[in-house]
Amino acid sequence: MSKPIITVDDIRAAAPGSVLPIPAGAIVTDLAREVARANQISLVTSDHLTSTSSTNGPGPVIAIGADHGPSFPMKEALKPYLAELGYTVLDCGTYTPDAVDYPDIAYAVAKQVANGTAWRGIVIDGAGIGSSMAANKVPGIRAALCYNEAMARNSREHNDANVLTMGAGMIGLNLARQIVETWLKTEFGGGRHQRRVNKIVEIEQRFLKG
Repeated sequence: MSKPIITVDDIRAAAPGSVLPIPAGAIVTDLAREVARANQISLVTSDHLTSTSSTNGPGPVIAIGADHGPSFPMKEALKPYLAELGYTVLDCGTYTPDAVDYPDIAYAVAKQVANGTAWRGIVIDGAGIGSSMAANKVPGIRAALCYNEAMARNSREHNDANVLTMGAGMIGLNLARQIVETWLKTEFGGGRHQRRVNKIVEIEQRFLKG
């Protein structure tokens, strides 16, 4: 049975900055990869995209990523947990325990949130600090480093955080699960907090406008 081939026409049909699911084992032409890089399109094999169905259909997309070390197994353990909670999981890497650079992972996750492909994002590295810094360089992202449920709740109620970062070297898996669930289920408070979030956005806009 021949393997599916992803051509430049397939890439050009996808929106710039989006995620393009491709079949496992598919052959991607060199030109297609070049155009995908130029348009910041992430090619993700279908086995890295996990969804679960509820009575209301698939849940919101959560982009998740982690670097190597203890972060990788934490990500792998959180993926089925997110699916159990009813979310659609988009794995942005890394996909092996081999060493990678956390800014690349943070950007991969933040990009999916910023362009609307994902509802929210989760990034894990050793301490969570660097990933928060990197993710916050992406316009439209408000990444919050959280080490406990109180921080997770506050980052959502007060700051409307749309990316969560955690340090796998600082917290265990059980606490990570609690933080993730609290963060995803906490609503933004609005009111006086909206005025302050608007000011955060205004600061970003000043630099974008030059």
